[in-house]
Amino acid sequence: MFKNLIFLLICFPFIASSQSDIYKEIDEHAKGIEKTIIDIRRSFHQKPELSNREFKTAETIASIMTKMGFKVDTGIAKTGVVAVLDTGKPGPTVALRADIDGLPVKERTKVPFASVVEAEFLGEKVGVMHACGHDTHIAMMIGAAHVLNKMKSQLSGKVVFVFQPAEEGAPPGEEGGAALMVKEGLIDKYGIDVMFGQHISAGLDVGKIRYRVGGIMAAVNRMVIKVKGKQTHGSRPWSGVDPITTSAQIIMGLQTIISRQTELTKEAAVISIGKIKGGLRSNIIPEEVEMIGTIRTLDKEMQTIIHEKIRNTVINIAKSAGAVAEVTIEEGYPITFNDPKLTREMISSLFNVIGAENVMVTPASTGAEDFSFFAQEVPGMYYFVGGKPLDVSEFDAAPHHTPDFYIDESGMIVGIKGFAALTIDYMRKHTKK
Repeated sequence: MFKNLIFLLICFPFIASSQSDIYKEIDEHAKGIEKTIIDIRRSFHQKPELSNREFKTAETIASIMTKMGFKVDTGIAKTGVVAVLDTGKPGPTVALRADIDGLPVKERTKVPFASVVEAEFLGEKVGVMHACGHDTHIAMMIGAAHVLNKMKSQLSGKVVFVFQPAEEGAPPGEEGGAALMVKEGLIDKYGIDVMFGQHISAGLDVGKIRYRVGGIMAAVNRMVIKVKGKQTHGSRPWSGVDPITTSAQIIMGLQTIISRQTELTKEAAVISIGKIKGGLRSNIIPEEVEMIGTIRTLDKEMQTIIHEKIRNTVINIAKSAGAVAEVTIEEGYPITFNDPKLTREMISSLFNVIGAENVMVTPASTGAEDFSFFAQEVPGMYYFVGGKPLDVSEFDAAPHHTPDFYIDESGMIVGIKGFAALTIDYMRKHTKK
């Protein structure tokens, strides 16, 4: 099947146009391969692979990009693929990024190309699904690569197509994702000056883009709290120190950090406890309780303050109950930060290629994205592409990471055009005449 798809990508006729209607040319190229890109997306959707295990996915991407004429490197950050379009002319190096991994979710949609793949995850056999749209990200990037290749004569510099594995997080004990790509020297090796990223959204109407200057997605930190008390019989709580009751007080105390101690008019923040473990029997007050949670912040200064308040709140509530508490806040994804200068400069490209009425400012999301590691190294711009059918309400659309997650494939053309327009316009603006 892929042989035919690659043939279409390589051989689709060149469409010539003048510089004055550059966006029309992008539109025509994108429309010309839309069906092919949808077929490519469906092929990837049927064969998802988990983080750091994207072996066949990477092999297929590398084959497509090689046959399109790009220089291709594989094995980047374990299973990543990087392809380069070199115009042979001096100019900036623009990187585009697509993530490629699936999730341990058993698909429940009724589409004919639904995944039936199973794999092992944390010692269990699980269904695997592209439940966050990374299959569409791969397809949109291949589509953008096709458009840019056809318009190569109008480019100056290089385009680096970064197909990144393990965005959903490497398995325990492994490194992966954007952080590992940066660690391995991706930015310097390819001389990247700027990077653009995009994410399909199941809750945003097809044909639309949402963006934001500054923090668009939150930093995420995993938090582990251990509360140590004194074990005793459940009928005699006064003879011990109850870490369960103390943990309940800590949970409530943590919520006041956000509701009463944080400047929420500045940015949003979230503290959530997702797991509590402690005790074995109904009549034994245990010695220790462990709680695991997540912290989401959109401002670096607020992040520092909130982390300190968490430590103070936990330790002092435990102390007031006669218990002892330990707090561990782990390194996670940084804030996905859209460089203000770059974003303000380039947003007109999206206006021009899909219409200003279709490009809107979005509230910040408390979700997280490891594109943030790239954006710490070079100016970055990240935005959302609509994938929700117009006849489905925002409230009825299945969320990401769920078995019923669904994308209207007609929205992918916007992502293709967005990547192409941003690349061409950035090169034109930043190439010395």
